[in-house]
Amino acid sequence: MSEVYCSTGSLTFRDRQFYLDGKPFTILSGAIHYFRVVPEYWKDRLMKIKACGLNTVETYVCWNLHEKYPNEFDFSGILDVRKFIRLAEEVGLYVIFRPGPYICAEWDFGGMPAWLLRDPEMKVRSNYKPYQDAVDRFFSQLIPLVSDLQNCLKLPEKSSGGPIIAFQVENEFGSYSKEYEHLKFIHETLVKYGAKELFLTSENPNGITNCPFYDRALPTANFPSMKVGAETFDLIRKWSPSFPLMVTEFWSGWFDHWTSTHKGLPLDDFAQTLTDILDAGSSVNMYMFHGGTNFGFMSGANRFPESTYKPDVSSYDYDAPLSEAGDVTAKYLKARDIIFEKILKPQGINSLPTIPPNTQKASYDSIEILEYLSLDSILTYCNEKVESSKPINMENLQIHNGFGQNYGYILYRTKIGKGRTLRFEKQPTDRAQIFIDGIQNGVLDWREASVEQEVNTDKEINTLDILVENHGRVNYIEIGESLLNEQRKGITGNVFLDDNLISNWTIVPMEFEGDFVQSVLHGNNWTSSFGKDIPVLCKTILTLTDTPKDTFLLLSEWGKGIVFINGFNLGRYWSEGPQRTLYVPAPILKTGDNQILIFEHQQIGKKVAFVKEPILK
Repeated sequence: MSEVYCSTGSLTFRDRQFYLDGKPFTILSGAIHYFRVVPEYWKDRLMKIKACGLNTVETYVCWNLHEKYPNEFDFSGILDVRKFIRLAEEVGLYVIFRPGPYICAEWDFGGMPAWLLRDPEMKVRSNYKPYQDAVDRFFSQLIPLVSDLQNCLKLPEKSSGGPIIAFQVENEFGSYSKEYEHLKFIHETLVKYGAKELFLTSENPNGITNCPFYDRALPTANFPSMKVGAETFDLIRKWSPSFPLMVTEFWSGWFDHWTSTHKGLPLDDFAQTLTDILDAGSSVNMYMFHGGTNFGFMSGANRFPESTYKPDVSSYDYDAPLSEAGDVTAKYLKARDIIFEKILKPQGINSLPTIPPNTQKASYDSIEILEYLSLDSILTYCNEKVESSKPINMENLQIHNGFGQNYGYILYRTKIGKGRTLRFEKQPTDRAQIFIDGIQNGVLDWREASVEQEVNTDKEINTLDILVENHGRVNYIEIGESLLNEQRKGITGNVFLDDNLISNWTIVPMEFEGDFVQSVLHGNNWTSSFGKDIPVLCKTILTLTDTPKDTFLLLSEWGKGIVFINGFNLGRYWSEGPQRTLYVPAPILKTGDNQILIFEHQQIGKKVAFVKEPILK
């Protein structure tokens, strides 16, 4: 590759130095994902970035929520990315915009919509024409929405332009593929719809050499320490004497998987790497600066080489400088000191903005469960039921105009006779609970990779229920493997009782979306007493007499499930840990009665509690 990229936007570079509007510029950035933070807290988090001495915020874009189904676009509420960018500008921050369409991010399917999987031939992150068409349609809505917010567009009524100074092309593509032409397609599509600012790619050390794209975008690095990042820097220096060094993802901590131990990055290691990056003359983006929360069903999963499927927890605290609740940590203060001493003070800056206070936290008395709803009663509120001779996975259900089910649970019900062993042609994805006449018989999940369960039915007619939980689609996998493995959720093959094919299934998608949740909450099938049968919906009320404060929901007696407060899906909980509490931001609460809805499918508890701090197992 003989040519090297040269930016024509307001952010340019030469001789290893960035220039913004012609003046030397060091990018000091922190990552916040608008879709992981309630909008009422966006400004607080952005002000804390500014008070740390940073000048830029970086954000991904989640295609899967913005286009829930084809041509159904949503840029409102927590998805109002334009408002988020405007707030960044108001606070005095520039923006690095990472529109994907693939973002990784420990987010379901790397931010790609599940309905892509409806196509049995789908090849994501490639120049497969149906994938290209879907990307083009999304970018045709997204990029024009923010294109006027680019810094290079000098509007007559504004002297500073907009806050966007860079666009990323795809994400860590070299770790997945060597298809240069696909990166070219993404770049050309961004340009077609109005992107003009500097283009960059970001790669981890495993992928930076696999698909060089430095003729069309500035290559940048992702790494946790200079020990593994030094070679990447050397390679970028080799490619061009003009390229400035930039760490687009300095991993400030790490994420957690269910059933694993809590991870992070020690403070001393964090401080040393940040110092090393700045001493190398590099710009930096701390990923994450504030992780936030994987609300609802949005947490993704990983499948690293020689490992099994590993689903991510609901918290995206990430051991970042700002905690999941947006609180200042020791890392934040250390980063602030390093940036001030190494970059800002030499520039003649003698002070930093005052750090905004942490949000107030509260603990509330334990409250008992008031009412219960059995599985059969729950199913009466499910409007979609599919009759089929064989099981159908979520994505292939003929619902939502033929584009299937995206998230949640799916129930398969049928009748079986006498038999010994239930056998699946393929392992259900991701966690299958097997019930015979309403009694749990066994659980199959990724940890044992079994396709058989002893049932030993001795009656002529038995009701078989298989409840399958979609635990999150894989968001990261390395080159040489398909990102489509394990992504279609539910039962994807035939089911046998001994050697006999089981047929005549009733399939119920349990999506737990807004209308369903509200219908259940206001239904009249609730009972005040209940046994130990699972799964079950449980309801109670948290009554607040004063202004709501941030809190953490603790379900110490409970097994596994999801929680809604006032219709807002907080995410998954599981006694296996390491996460034991769910973050409850104050804006979803209200003075008066707050409705709490729990879908429990492992072990019913009697009470819930609210505490001031998160708890890890």
